[in-house]
Amino acid sequence: MRRIWIVVLLLQSAAVYAATDSAYLAQLQAQARQMNLAERPEWRKLLHYVPGLIAPGYKGLVDSRQFYLAADGKTDPQAELDATLASFYSDIEETATVQNPQCAFIARYSWLDAQLKFDAARLPSHTCKRYENWHASLNPAGLTLIFASAYMNNPSSMYGHTFLRVDAKDQDERTRLLAYSVNFAANTNETNGITFAVNGLFGGYAGAFSMTPYYAKVREYSDFENRDLWEYNLRLTPQEIDRVLMHAWELGPQYFDYFFFDENCSYHLLGLLQVARPEFEFSENFRFNAIPSDTVREITSHQGLIARTVYRPSNATLLRNRLEPMDAHERDLVLALSRGKIAGNDTALLALPLAREAAVLETGLDYINYRRVTGHQDVADPALLAQALQTARSRLDIITPPANVREPEAKPDQGHNSSRITLGAGRRAAQNFQEVQVRLTYHDLMDQDAGYVRGAAIEFFSTTLRHYDSAAARVESFAPVNIMSLSPRDDFFHSPSWHISGGWQRVKAANGSEPLATVLDGGMGGAWSNLQNSALGYAMFDTGMRFSGALDKGYALGVGARSGSYIDLNPAWRVHPYLKTMRYFAGQQDSTLHLGLEQRVALGRNLALRVDVARLRELKQIYNTASVSLLAYF
Repeated sequence: MRRIWIVVLLLQSAAVYAATDSAYLAQLQAQARQMNLAERPEWRKLLHYVPGLIAPGYKGLVDSRQFYLAADGKTDPQAELDATLASFYSDIEETATVQNPQCAFIARYSWLDAQLKFDAARLPSHTCKRYENWHASLNPAGLTLIFASAYMNNPSSMYGHTFLRVDAKDQDERTRLLAYSVNFAANTNETNGITFAVNGLFGGYAGAFSMTPYYAKVREYSDFENRDLWEYNLRLTPQEIDRVLMHAWELGPQYFDYFFFDENCSYHLLGLLQVARPEFEFSENFRFNAIPSDTVREITSHQGLIARTVYRPSNATLLRNRLEPMDAHERDLVLALSRGKIAGNDTALLALPLAREAAVLETGLDYINYRRVTGHQDVADPALLAQALQTARSRLDIITPPANVREPEAKPDQGHNSSRITLGAGRRAAQNFQEVQVRLTYHDLMDQDAGYVRGAAIEFFSTTLRHYDSAAARVESFAPVNIMSLSPRDDFFHSPSWHISGGWQRVKAANGSEPLATVLDGGMGGAWSNLQNSALGYAMFDTGMRFSGALDKGYALGVGARSGSYIDLNPAWRVHPYLKTMRYFAGQQDSTLHLGLEQRVALGRNLALRVDVARLRELKQIYNTASVSLLAYF
């Protein structure tokens, strides 16, 4: 594709100079300068210009060579505007692989035509049949922003994901799955999480926009990955919708260097959406990091932009909703049916009231399909078993009402902000201290769950500075990554729980010092929830590694365990009693014990109070620590 574009540009250059009305082109360029069109927000957004972070001027974010037509168009908006006007004189005819610049950059052409009122006699317009056919196939009547909740088992989706749905004029809620979606993602088939994370951090992938059927995205997120979807219907005029789609057409063959934290799916989706109106500046607050939930919050903050919000629960959420009202006997029957241990005419099943028999059969069928879609093979022929349950259900002369899944109390845009600063004071081993902690992003298990996935903690670039009364201030810890996933287990859901963290933190050395050691911890186990979902307990086996020249032999390797429970005493008050133990068997040897209680009281959506107490044993020394902190989210 890149070679094709280079050939196209060479052909355009030859054709433009042969057909250009030089006087009229000069007139248009002079008029554009007089009107300062190159400085207008519409032009800046269409070319994806952002102000330079250090040097004055602009930088274009698109990394395709063919997107900026001027030699210095990536940094010079005026030169790019002049080159764009000149390119419109190309007489290249459209084919299956080549477009005239008026069509390849149809959003630019449309906007410049509206501002400069092109004289068709002196600048002939070209028919853009491919774009017109594409636009007609979409039949657009609206745009909907889609937010897919976090998926902890994929590094590219730990924060969630956003994309657009193009709603057609002749579709309703029953046929909405037939709509098309506009998605931005890294072009990679990488399955190794560490490799993806490294390349994603440093721009090692090309990111591009693509169009896919909405049902395919629902199947990917809701069915395969069991992620709830939120649909934010945008209140836009037909003209604004067309501007977004014209720009999506322009970006189709282009690419951006993909960066996990800033130039990611949500950031470039904001860049696409903000061409709808001159006053939209969605992306300007996300130069350093663009968390999907934060970008959704930015869009919903514009008064009147959201027409309505629709919650689309995943298959796993629907299944849990079916199981919730069942007693132990009915749940046992569902499991037996889905494993093929009993048939649809079993006497225990027939003994149930008709409505409950239907519910058990339907839930068993749903569980078979859920296990099959998620790659679990519990029976030899799940399709045949599902057919048998469908046959048994069809014999029951009863209509089951549609599932009524309770919508979460808070939408993704209504959760706490993802960055946090903590001011605290406390006492450790008879020494008073004051500390400041700054977390770049995004959520831990002591934060409020509203708007976030329960049991999922993802923190990046958390730094703690501490000052003891008897010593100078010091870096207490720096944690680039800290992730914990607690997936409640029961008879139906068996996902493991795990955690991993890495960075630098103060540790005790045998010589009495507390060096800032390189630390890597990880573990795996299980989590369990009570019926009211007010408590989430866990137990894990752990491993730990410490590296510092101040340690005996320069390192410490250990194995251990941890357990605890996150308990909501009321909507604002959460407590976390926990126990951690580690046996360091290599390097600096030690048996540590950490018994503690964390408490958080929410004072508002973006303000909280924490009180933490703990008793620790390290290197045969026992001491206590306690702190009080104020947490502000921004």
